[in-house]
Amino acid sequence: MSFQLHRGIPGSSLRIVLIVPYVTLVVLLATVLGILSYRTGSDAVLLVSNHLLEETASRISLAVDRHVVGSVATLKAAFPEKMVAPDSIEQDLENIKTRFWIATSLHTDPNNYVYYGSTSGQAFGLYRHSEERAELRIKFKPEEHRTIYFFEGLNGKPVLSHKEEKLFDPRVRPWFQVAETSDIDIWTSVYIDFGTNDLVATRARRVLDEFGNLKGVVATDMPLRALNTFVSSLDISKNGIAFIIEPNGDLIASSCSPNIRSLKDGKMRRLNAAESENQMLVEVYKQVEKRRAGNTNKVQIDPFYFYNKEGAKVHVAYSRFQDQSGLIWINIVAIPDQDFMGGISHNVRRTIFLAALATLFVVLIGLSILNWVTRDLKKLSFAANQVGSGSLEHPINIRRSDEIGELAQSFQAMQQRLQTDHLTRLPNRYAYEQALGEAICRIESSPIEKFAVMFIDVNDFKKINDKHGHEIGDNVLIELALRLRTQVRKEDMVARFAGDEFVVLFYDIDSRDDLKVIYNKIATALSEPMHMGSGSINLYGAAIGVAYCPEDGTTAKELLIKADHEMYAHKDQLKQMKNDPSL
Repeated sequence: MSFQLHRGIPGSSLRIVLIVPYVTLVVLLATVLGILSYRTGSDAVLLVSNHLLEETASRISLAVDRHVVGSVATLKAAFPEKMVAPDSIEQDLENIKTRFWIATSLHTDPNNYVYYGSTSGQAFGLYRHSEERAELRIKFKPEEHRTIYFFEGLNGKPVLSHKEEKLFDPRVRPWFQVAETSDIDIWTSVYIDFGTNDLVATRARRVLDEFGNLKGVVATDMPLRALNTFVSSLDISKNGIAFIIEPNGDLIASSCSPNIRSLKDGKMRRLNAAESENQMLVEVYKQVEKRRAGNTNKVQIDPFYFYNKEGAKVHVAYSRFQDQSGLIWINIVAIPDQDFMGGISHNVRRTIFLAALATLFVVLIGLSILNWVTRDLKKLSFAANQVGSGSLEHPINIRRSDEIGELAQSFQAMQQRLQTDHLTRLPNRYAYEQALGEAICRIESSPIEKFAVMFIDVNDFKKINDKHGHEIGDNVLIELALRLRTQVRKEDMVARFAGDEFVVLFYDIDSRDDLKVIYNKIATALSEPMHMGSGSINLYGAAIGVAYCPEDGTTAKELLIKADHEMYAHKDQLKQMKNDPSL
């Protein structure tokens, strides 16, 4: 079927709305510029972000290296390589004191404490409190407690402070035990200094006698507070983070999370990255672990990105730091994409804003032409949205003779077709349910009103189809629909529910007695033979069920179920009567 579009008067045609191409051109141009600007900015930002990440990771590696190199130089100054250990600390006390003073002068932060323990149980340590003030910790016999002295300057006279209450034996300390069997410098595990509650790592090296036998161990502490402060002070970005972990995930330093946790019993415990309260740190750590799986020896900086749980892009770079003494740390830097893209997004928004202004200007030029068009287009758009959401009954009320008028008429016809049963021309199930819903709403606002729902199922309709064919069956349904329509009041609604099932909506029903006459008339009308062509067709009547509102229900579902149950009860009753005519 073809349709001839009515052109209408010259001024009413939609073809005069030539402003639309210009609007489209402006929007398209602005969109293209916005996309190009965004992509160019994104590429530039990716390059800058990778550079910033790599630079920050390198700075962290340099800071770690400075700490490590400081400890190397400190040990070499305290006991130069191949220097023979003295038989007794007491015999070489001044030389040891001088060397240890020099050693702690090289890198006061962090290596301000150097100490030595011999295999005979002697111990000597020098702790620098400041450039001039220092502390000596000495014991000459294994059974005696360490004595603490303070002195000012290298040549200052030591002043007795006190003796430690707890016996200190260097030979049982972890730093002594890990170094006594190692040919090279070695690091102890990172531990918590319970005096300062800071993380500390100790670098130790064994010292030999003239025969190459173990004579003692020299060590220096490397507090990690300065490293943690350095990482925390990094100016990365608004939401960027940096942290250092051991291969097992324990935190060394972090810009956004503590590395030590206080337990309920007052003790302190190291914090693993996976336990951090900072969700971003946890996600970044897990991504790095996936990245490192199977490639744990990667040393160079590795930049990558991932999308977090919120779908936001996060840029990450990490590197592996390792020295010859067994220290292995992972340096990680992460920056959310939004920290970089804020300026780019602002430019895109500005481009969109300028495009909107240009579009508005073009629209204003043709507003006098478009005003009467858009008014009715909005009505059609709203009606289309209603149809899309399942509501078919919204009226359009557009009266015009141009293309929009024809579209409105077609839309109204479509609405009508979608609510009409194509065979019987009765309202279909959707239309009936809408009308039923409206009736229920009216009862809720006006409890005085009442109505009834009737459910009708034609008996043995399949026999008619089987005996006379589906074409005759369709004609029978059409005739049944006509009979139903003629038996009810004008204001009542008859609809085809499905197949050979019909429903009726009776308005203003005060009591069940009001329907008795109509009920009987319908039952009779659906039982009388039907004359078609040269013969007649015997009908088998119908099973009928009725539900009253509000007595039998206050929702469409409740009423239809009630009427359906009543109909099936009636159908069973008819079967019993057929089998036993005496009933």
